[in-house]
Amino acid sequence: MNYHPNKTTNYLFCFLEVFTTEGGIQSYIQDILNAYEKLATKTNSIPKAQILLLRDTPTPPNLEHSKALKFYYLKTNPASLGRIKFTIKLIHLLIQEKPKMVFCGHIKLAPLIQTICKFLAIPYTVITYGKEIWNPLTEREKKALREADRIWTISRYTRDRACKINHLDPQKFEILPCTVNGNIFTPGPKPQSLIERYNLSNAKVLMTVARLWSGDIYKGVDVTIRALPLIAQVFPNVKYLVIGRGDDRTRLAKLAEDLGVEDRVIFAGFVAKEELVEHYRVADGYVMPSQEGFGIVYLEAIACGLPVVAGDDDGSADPLQDGMLGWQVPYRDAVAVAAACVEMLRGEDRRCDRDWLREKTLTAFGTDTFLDRVKQLLNL
Repeated sequence: MNYHPNKTTNYLFCFLEVFTTEGGIQSYIQDILNAYEKLATKTNSIPKAQILLLRDTPTPPNLEHSKALKFYYLKTNPASLGRIKFTIKLIHLLIQEKPKMVFCGHIKLAPLIQTICKFLAIPYTVITYGKEIWNPLTEREKKALREADRIWTISRYTRDRACKINHLDPQKFEILPCTVNGNIFTPGPKPQSLIERYNLSNAKVLMTVARLWSGDIYKGVDVTIRALPLIAQVFPNVKYLVIGRGDDRTRLAKLAEDLGVEDRVIFAGFVAKEELVEHYRVADGYVMPSQEGFGIVYLEAIACGLPVVAGDDDGSADPLQDGMLGWQVPYRDAVAVAAACVEMLRGEDRRCDRDWLREKTLTAFGTDTFLDRVKQLLNL
């Protein structure tokens, strides 16, 4: 079958889940959809987009009543039935709507979308995020990427690692980095309520926001805990505020106890988005020696005026602008992390200039810049 585009064509987005699960990829996808909605508001020439959600149930987001986006929630028990419903709806919309482009929001959906789109001669783009394409993919997944019209990804690191491991063409990739809303994430005084809640009076506060899952130890919370005894030799009043939840918390708490720093480590648990800015403000520095596809939390921290410490071999090179805006250290090296944190807490480096950090970050990764990039990639 041949596909003939026309002026009424639209876009079709396919995702695993967007609204019912927390995570960087979900936040990234919501930013893309919000950008599409804003572009549609500014002009009447942007076609309506259809959104297929395999694992989401109808828990209406702010975008639910959008004139530019129509959502289809296809989660079903058993899951196998949901996949069947998803496939049927996908084929129906492809034939009925004849979209200009299909956007595949996860590598696990790519083989299905490649098979159907190839049959209908409809172009598709695969949206990638990070570690889901860092390791060897199946032959079907690699074929889906190779036959895609374009591949969007969030950082140079993810592009380069995926290309090396899976023998992909880097020219097929387009970089769409994460974004931060500078109107939400803003500097401010340390909130007294949080100082009292976490017993942080007169403390130098380091902070991490991360999932505490046993499968995500690469986030580096354990490395930072190991660095605390060294940091405390220079800053005896240092404390470490860890925001996040997961099954690895018990191990991390035991590590802090074994190292004699349990009184310095505060596990805050889950913090809602609307409270997150105040938590950034209570800190003196953000530390996450990790291996990230990008690391949106670095943008959030810097936008709130915090200097940051990150890993030196991952996608954080993009938000830190190759070390100009923060410290990059070997991500499993507690001694290197300690040294960087001491420098950061001394506050003598330009990378501690909060106004300058914020200005550079919002110029490169603010919502206006992100909006322009989405518009460019969609050829709108």
